[in-house]
Amino acid sequence: MAFRLSGMKPRISVELTREERAELEGMIRSGAASARAQSKARILLLTDQSQGERRTNQSIARSLSCSGVHVGRVRRRFVEEGLKAALYDKPRPGGVPKITGEIEAQLTVLACSDPPEGRKRWTLHLLADQMVALGYVESISHVAVLKRLKKTSSSRGG
Repeated sequence: MAFRLSGMKPRISVELTREERAELEGMIRSGAASARAQSKARILLLTDQSQGERRTNQSIARSLSCSGVHVGRVRRRFVEEGLKAALYDKPRPGGVPKITGEIEAQLTVLACSDPPEGRKRWTLHLLADQMVALGYVESISHVAVLKRLKKTSSSRGG
């Protein structure tokens, strides 16, 4: 990793090997990778100083229609973590889905059943409350019920 002080910010120098350059060019040429990965590959190819050209983050950003900060992040990630880390994002943490396939089936059966006494049809709030009352889930919002029912194209007992 080479740093050069220009003003206040250290400049990160990227030098690709022939193999890395060939891999990136092939990745762009084939078009099989995601658009995001191809964009990062283009950034790395343009920041490569082994070709003799020195481009700033801003000039690369202008030519690729992205931000200079993004160019800097890709450049830094390549130098610190390697090619694969620069091209592909790390998995992002997320919550475990409350509605699994089995619970979705129970929701669909419930939504297609007769509504409770005194009701003409199921509402999203009633479905959410009934899912909790029956012990299918600990808690669920009517919005989550709506999203799941939209995916299954079910009616609410109408």
